[in-house]
Amino acid sequence: MRRSDLRFSQVRPAQTTAMDYADYLRERREEKENPDAPPSSVVLELRAGAGGNEATLFAKELMGMYEKYAMAEGWKTRIVDDLTLEINSREAYEALQYEMGVHRVQRVPLTEKTGRIHTSTASVAVLPIHSTSKVEIHPADIRMEFSRSGGAGGQNVNKVETAVRLVHLATGVDVRSSSERSQQANREKAMTILAAKLEQMQEEAEAAKHAATRKAQIGTGDRSEKIRTYNYLQDRVTDHRLKESWHNLPKILAGGLDGIVEALRLRVEAEEGTVAG
Repeated sequence: MRRSDLRFSQVRPAQTTAMDYADYLRERREEKENPDAPPSSVVLELRAGAGGNEATLFAKELMGMYEKYAMAEGWKTRIVDDLTLEINSREAYEALQYEMGVHRVQRVPLTEKTGRIHTSTASVAVLPIHSTSKVEIHPADIRMEFSRSGGAGGQNVNKVETAVRLVHLATGVDVRSSSERSQQANREKAMTILAAKLEQMQEEAEAAKHAATRKAQIGTGDRSEKIRTYNYLQDRVTDHRLKESWHNLPKILAGGLDGIVEALRLRVEAEEGTVAG
């Protein structure tokens, strides 16, 4: 496969975390030996939506919220790319799977001189990472691009093109990885995430076919669904699926998601019990 001459903008270097590439490979092997085990890690991919720079800022704040929540739970984390976070724990997907969808923020930006409230959005995709994938990806279906990771981090980071971007030509889905120090490791990480994204797309398409008969509404798998609003003026977070609100917004954005995660878990258990009954 020829290397593209296209260069994408430099991304910030991976932060120092408790998870290294050896941990990543070990978890993949363990999961392969026990295929019935829950996914050993989850990738959260955030994208800015409506709202321009304010939306980008909000997406970064959400990523920080999830990273702090994971740290409070004792889970290992790694920043895969600018708005992509990997959490290494078998408990992470179960806790965070219902975070997928559109998150909305309502606040007065610091640059707003008239005091007008702005509404911005960011979307969250939640990808369970498995050692094996149901999706078969052929090398000819992928365009691969390379760049320097950028920023401080030693000669390897600054002078060698270790960051990798993969584009799936048939769907346009793209994945970037810049957290590893070698091009091969970033390529493997990006390929794993790409397979997870394509598998999720297939599952979403299948779920859409049977939407009329599906009773549980929490985990719809629809990333266009507005699931939550963060209202700064009222110091309130509202989950629209639960029709429930929590106050102390700074605490929640600092990783205090326990109450919301638990409320979602209980609602899902109740719905599943109703369906089974």
